[in-house]
Amino acid sequence: MIQYIKDSQKITKDQLYMQAALAEAEAAASEDEVPVGAVIVHREGIIARAHNQIERLCDPTAHAEILAVTQAAAFLKKKWLVDCALYVTIEPCLMCAGALVLARLGKLVFGASDSKTGAFGSKADINTLGLNHRIRVRKGVFGEECGQLINGFFLAKRKLKKV
Repeated sequence: MIQYIKDSQKITKDQLYMQAALAEAEAAASEDEVPVGAVIVHREGIIARAHNQIERLCDPTAHAEILAVTQAAAFLKKKWLVDCALYVTIEPCLMCAGALVLARLGKLVFGASDSKTGAFGSKADINTLGLNHRIRVRKGVFGEECGQLINGFFLAKRKLKKV
């Protein structure tokens, strides 16, 4: 796992959990999946870890966020995740945002914004649609590192296509 905070630096809880999400994203990249990683935290502990598995499962809905929500709900034995926080390396898409609203997620922390499909302010903002639940959002935690990971992945893919 890449160490993003030096031992001598004070690390926030958000940074600590985002490091875990980045480790999941790196696992995805090693499996030739789009490198998105997610963890869900409940009462100061990680209860779910996931990364994209779209290629492996041949399932376009197998996004890290969806897989993590499924794990967390199973762990808690309840469908509402009001007391939980999701840490994900990139801004969730509309599909994932809808699932997070349906799960009544309490807090979302994401790293890199996604100008193409981001549904929490970049392309759209699901919190402005007047739905029955709004999610507290913090963006930009290790945003540069998260962005570099995903951008580097797609850059390498484009270079391979040219060969």
